[in-house]
Amino acid sequence: MNGIVNVLKPPGMSSHQVVSFLRRQLGIRRIGHTGTLDPGAGGVLPLVVGSATRLSFLVLH
Repeated sequence: MNGIVNVLKPPGMSSHQVVSFLRRQLGIRRIGHTGTLDPGAGGVLPLVVGSATRLSFLVLH
């Protein structure tokens, strides 16, 4: 799986916890977030998966 996935992060989870959860559930090693949301905040968290991790700088601008 390669690409950008928008995840609705629930309040109470850190951005790192969301990434760790998805790594375990999907069995994908290369996955990361393009920014952080406060743990108490909920909202859309863009994630880059697979070879798209090399393009994460494009999502930030």
